[in-house]
Amino acid sequence: MARARVIDGKAIAAGLRKRIADVAARLRTEMDLTPRLAAVIVGNDPASQVYVRGKSRACIDAGLASFELCLATDIPEAALVAEVEKLNADASVDGVLVQLPLPRHIDAHRVIAAIDPAKDVDGFHPVNVGRLWTGLRGLVPCTPQGCLILLRTVHDDLSGAEAVVLGRSNLVGKPMTALLLAADCTVTMVHSKSRDAAAICRRADIVVAAIGRPRAVKADWIRPGTTVIDVGINPVAWPDGRTRVVGDVDYASVGALAGAITPVPGGVGPMTVACLLRNTLLAACRRRNLPDPLL
Repeated sequence: MARARVIDGKAIAAGLRKRIADVAARLRTEMDLTPRLAAVIVGNDPASQVYVRGKSRACIDAGLASFELCLATDIPEAALVAEVEKLNADASVDGVLVQLPLPRHIDAHRVIAAIDPAKDVDGFHPVNVGRLWTGLRGLVPCTPQGCLILLRTVHDDLSGAEAVVLGRSNLVGKPMTALLLAADCTVTMVHSKSRDAAAICRRADIVVAAIGRPRAVKADWIRPGTTVIDVGINPVAWPDGRTRVVGDVDYASVGALAGAITPVPGGVGPMTVACLLRNTLLAACRRRNLPDPLL
């Protein structure tokens, strides 16, 4: 049996970033406008700093502006909210993201709710969540949006497809379900209390795995020909002592059976960053009552 088609997230993200760069160049030339992203980092978590630096580099490469606001780990919650409100009021800032996780003494929900929904490029604000579920225009969370774009490179029409979403997090599982419903899929959400997750997955034309458990999805979970989107990013120690990143899907066994599959790394990850740039560009246009660019 032929192995699954590998969905090349790097290449697809590069194409999206090129389109974003083209639109950004036109905005600079025609309107003297450069969309600007503000990234808020609380504390000195090395992983968060690496993520934000990567996002900043991607912004610059696409012709967008970016800056980081680095705050002390012990900043009071009220002071952090006040910093977010300053960015809301700054007309030169089009997008605001607060890098998660935040220190334990800070309520992330309160901080996210403080972001202007029109600048909420992560798509986590309750207003944007509500718009997504009710079919209104808003800013959509980056990782689920990236997954949907990847799916559309395999399926010309998602209407009627049976999709299973593994995981019910606010960051991926729930918004992914909303996007698939909007695309007219029949969607089942599987979570830790579901009975016989493998049997549910075997019905699916599409499986999106976002449970944070390395290689949890095995070949006997997948029907031949299924499209598998692996959102997992799990560091795993290998016998040689090195740490490598693997997904939530057992890539070797599932790849021999699926119709198409995303690798880890190189699948969903690059799309998340590209969709952040997309949201920044959309936010800049919408704040100025400009039409959405075709991306």
